[in-house]
Amino acid sequence: MSNADRHRLIAKVVRDSGGATVQELAELTGASEMTVRRDLDTLAAQGVLERVRGGARTLLLRGEEPPFALRVHEAVDAKRRIAAEISALIADGESVVLDSGTTCREVARLLRERPVTVMPLSLQAIHLFSKAPGPATLVVPGGEPRAAEGALTGPLTLASLAALRFDTAVMGCCGLSAANGLTAYDLDDAAVKKGSIASARRVVVASDGSKLGHTAYAHVAPPADLHTLVTDASAPAGEIAALEHAGTAVRVV
Repeated sequence: MSNADRHRLIAKVVRDSGGATVQELAELTGASEMTVRRDLDTLAAQGVLERVRGGARTLLLRGEEPPFALRVHEAVDAKRRIAAEISALIADGESVVLDSGTTCREVARLLRERPVTVMPLSLQAIHLFSKAPGPATLVVPGGEPRAAEGALTGPLTLASLAALRFDTAVMGCCGLSAANGLTAYDLDDAAVKKGSIASARRVVVASDGSKLGHTAYAHVAPPADLHTLVTDASAPAGEIAALEHAGTAVRVV
């Protein structure tokens, strides 16, 4: 088992069970207890879990969003397929506002190679554009980055969105259902998402299937405001049908 696979497994076990001991994790992974302790120290430094005597416990309360450092390793193949489909939906010359989140970061990797204008709403995506200059034009918004997440929020971000108009808004997803629409875990994040939708002619949502049918804390938009959802084959068929009935076109990759 590679280090990355072991880290993913440990993070999932701690998150799902609420906590685990070094001995339990060593037996599960087949690694030595010394190796597991180093893994836990690494994951704790990334904000994925909390280190406690003899093991680790989850940092998540019910209804909280998993840390970026944990989400970035989840459903990677699906996120890349979704990103490729979204990139194909965007024509050369378009202006795009790009939401924060791990799937949108994969979209950023592709759009930086395209002749488009992009305003990313996270430090991670801005860094991708800035470290490998290409044909894309980068527009940097104002705002305050959320700790660990890097998502930009606050009055300066909202002012940047209000001052511009985009062809397409590519939105990340915390929860999406036909009954409750697009939702977010954080009120500030929800405000930025609303501002992005208001500034764009077209709204494309990027979400792996695990987010569909779920509802987070803060409401963002009804399904009728979302033009296209790009998701993967793990999405519940019933939820896809309900979203299509509510007016959202769905592409499954």
